[in-house]
Amino acid sequence: MDLNIDFNLIWFHLYQLGIAFFLALPIAVDRESRARGAGLRTFPLVTISSCAFMLVGIDVYCDPEAQARVMYGIITGIGFIGGGSIIKNSDSVSGTATAAGIWLTGAIGVAVAYQRYEIAIVLSLIGFFVLFGLEKSKPLARK
Repeated sequence: MDLNIDFNLIWFHLYQLGIAFFLALPIAVDRESRARGAGLRTFPLVTISSCAFMLVGIDVYCDPEAQARVMYGIITGIGFIGGGSIIKNSDSVSGTATAAGIWLTGAIGVAVAYQRYEIAIVLSLIGFFVLFGLEKSKPLARK
């Protein structure tokens, strides 16, 4: 049995997963600092997992339609995970921003897998701005 390991490809994938991890951190830190259920572990794991699944899909499937099916599976699976963070009480709903953040970090991972770093960076910045920057506007919007 001959193991044919491409170490250059390993380093490249580690590089991509590292970028995905790093870009999830602003959102993860925001959620963690607000004592939300998902935080420093969940968001980076979602991002690197979605990136990893897409990297495998890109490497294994040459057909763009097959790669799209992998992406659909990621989107659906992350939606399921995010749905679990939403809690409805008799008079309120919480966790919707966390659920949306989980979905956003999945999109960051997919963008990194396709080497669309500009999209991933913009998503990370906008996500952080919405979660952190607009938090102070919530009381004004309720008036």
